[in-house]
Amino acid sequence: MTSQRGFTLIEMAIVLVIITILIGGLAVPLSAQIQARRIAETNKTLEEAQAAIAGYAITHTCSCVYNDVAPSGTALPFPQTTCTACPPKNPSSSNTTLKRPYLPCPAGVDGREDRTGAVCNRQDGLLPWVDLATAAQDAWGNRLRYAVDTDLANSTDFAKGIHNTSSGAWNQISSSITKCAPLDVDVAANVPIALLSHGPNGRGARNINIPQSSATPAPPAATSPDELQNLGSVQTGCTTKNFISRSPSEDFDDLMVWVSFPQLVNRVCPAGGCP
Repeated sequence: MTSQRGFTLIEMAIVLVIITILIGGLAVPLSAQIQARRIAETNKTLEEAQAAIAGYAITHTCSCVYNDVAPSGTALPFPQTTCTACPPKNPSSSNTTLKRPYLPCPAGVDGREDRTGAVCNRQDGLLPWVDLATAAQDAWGNRLRYAVDTDLANSTDFAKGIHNTSSGAWNQISSSITKCAPLDVDVAANVPIALLSHGPNGRGARNINIPQSSATPAPPAATSPDELQNLGSVQTGCTTKNFISRSPSEDFDDLMVWVSFPQLVNRVCPAGGCP
């Protein structure tokens, strides 16, 4: 009679423990790789949003039309204009029509600009993904935040914002991208455009699964002082509504890009300035 010998319970338990250790060792690097890929995807989405904003400004202009045959060389009242305010005199001797670009306005929950005619109704909100025809969210399914200087988003004031970097609301209250610590220096100044992803933890973000018409379920609340600062809650030692950009930590993982005034002028007015 032939005897059959199988695995004992102890042997099977040892094998299961070894398999568990091996799987656990593989899972941690895989999770880190997935997170790194999502961060890279989100950074690319933010960069594409930057390009879409510049493209919007190039294709959206208001017109100031002058009659330069008035007595004494002054301009007559403008017969046609899509701007509610134009320079009192034509600053160009070679063209009687000035095209003045303007930037998109931040959006509400519907993804469309919060704009009333020429006037931008808010300085920060969500990226207007509908108007820009760009990505609506980051790699974690959360809406991107967008802030802009209203001198550049009002269709009457782009030249004012370009030529006077101290005039706009966001020039003043978001004059720098910083770390808000006493010994840390600013990493950018005079920032008219800022784009923000709330990162992997999504604290303070609005997820794409939250209905447009509903405020519930509420987004997870931010608890980090730096993340609260990026939501507009001013922390000690930081200028009002400055944005925070720094290396990620246990309680901070926001991702941010911005456009400086020189970059903006170079993209929107490459020929040497805006009228």
